Amino acid sequence: MVATSLSPLAPAGFPDLPAIPGVKLHTVTLGIRYKGRPDVLLAELEPGTQVAGVFTTSTTASAAVRWGREALKGGTGRAFFVNAGNSVAFTGKAGEKFVADKVEAAAKALGCNKTEIFTASTGVIGEPTTANRITDALPDLLANDAGWLDAAKAIMTTDTFPKGASATTTIHGAKVTIAGFAKGSGMIEPNMATMLGFIFTDAAVPHAVLQSLLADCTNRSFNAITVDSDTSTSDTVLLAATGKAGNAAVTGIDDPALTGFKTALEDVMRDLAHQVVRDGEGASKFITVNVTGAISEAEAKITAKAIANSPLVKTAIAGEDANWGRIVMAVGKCGVQADPNKLTVSIGGIVLAKNGERVADYDEAPVAAHIKGQYIDIDVDLGFGDGTATVWTCDLTHGYISINADYRS
Repeated sequence: MVATSLSPLAPAGFPDLPAIPGVKLHTVTLGIRYKGRPDVLLAELEPGTQVAGVFTTSTTASAAVRWGREALKGGTGRAFFVNAGNSVAFTGKAGEKFVADKVEAAAKALGCNKTEIFTASTGVIGEPTTANRITDALPDLLANDAGWLDAAKAIMTTDTFPKGASATTTIHGAKVTIAGFAKGSGMIEPNMATMLGFIFTDAAVPHAVLQSLLADCTNRSFNAITVDSDTSTSDTVLLAATGKAGNAAVTGIDDPALTGFKTALEDVMRDLAHQVVRDGEGASKFITVNVTGAISEAEAKITAKAIANSPLVKTAIAGEDANWGRIVMAVGKCGVQADPNKLTVSIGGIVLAKNGERVADYDEAPVAAHIKGQYIDIDVDLGFGDGTATVWTCDLTHGYISINADYRS
């Protein structure tokens, strides 16, 4: 079953994204699984485009992910070739041939090395198929110049809205632009990225620096979200830098000229990550979990993820029940250094518990009012150190169960 009702947390509309020199988008509608919208995308890149990537840490990663890891070693790319409707994951030799056939056909069409073609597939796991339908459509695909909106639609599965974001900044005084799109709604706790994300810039940044930037920004964006604690077999985020902005060369990851670019890149990635959470399957509330006072950033993030992934916390918020004891439970189970006598728990900026017990003047009414809204803030201070982390998630409703119980029907 495909989710058709627009998420109540959806933005007003798809943003007006700027063109990125050196990038051409192509889509085609093949009806592989989803009808009435594009479902195959090819993002054509200028020769010499630098590419960075992050991929799922799943030990059952798809053939497309395994190919992408190898292709990334070359550092350059000519195309991102994506299909929605079937992830072709866990399909053995058939999956490997599917990817190989897509890569070979695209490389021949663009006149480039096969290692310059990056592929991604999203959809049902474990259903073998061939690439013929997609590769036979390559002439029509390349003949159809598409916009950002169709490109974003072409990678959707159970998403209820397409997701895009952009930003501008400067490097050594030259204006550079960043734009991208992502998909994701369920099977979201990316231990590297999100379901699929493709980001483009006209900045001139070498592969090694681009890779470091992407990995760093991922940790505070796509790696800081969760819908249901499940890491996909197909998670992929790719970043392409065409160099068309003509900025002067950067000397390395610590070049001060990159400060604005890094901020803009992280802003775009965080925006896309937030949109994934806002489109969480069945979601009705967007939840921000802030953890402070941990002995390290790593322990703060473990704590925040434990709270964000707790079905009991998520269902309490879905039911608009200010059951803060579930937050205390989640902190206690996750294995970080914690002490009830040091712990402070707040919801909506209102302190509920500290020093091992509920505050003396606790009034649940304003907390209950906060939880009735669409945007929920949970703050936990462990009281031990300077480690902090923020994780974004959504509530868990009957809608999530309905979507996933009927996913293949």
